[in-house]
Amino acid sequence: MTLSNLNDFISMSNIDICEEIIETENKLFNLRFKKATQQAFKPHEFKHTRRRLAQLKTILTLRLDSFEKRNPNVLNTITKRTNI
Repeated sequence: MTLSNLNDFISMSNIDICEEIIETENKLFNLRFKKATQQAFKPHEFKHTRRRLAQLKTILTLRLDSFEKRNPNVLNTITKRTNI
């Protein structure tokens, strides 16, 4: 497994990024579980998985921030509607 490149994630849609975040978090959980139960695992996969998760979350956060700057009241409106 090679280290993922940030440019690989830029072309993905927000929904794909969210799905990848969930898959990556599950993989990280499974790696932690393998370590705790002393099963065979590759220690470098922790670094690769954590880095991939950080990159995905960074891209998603940047996109949401730019969306919020373009439409400042949209998120407030959405949260108010869901609290009704």
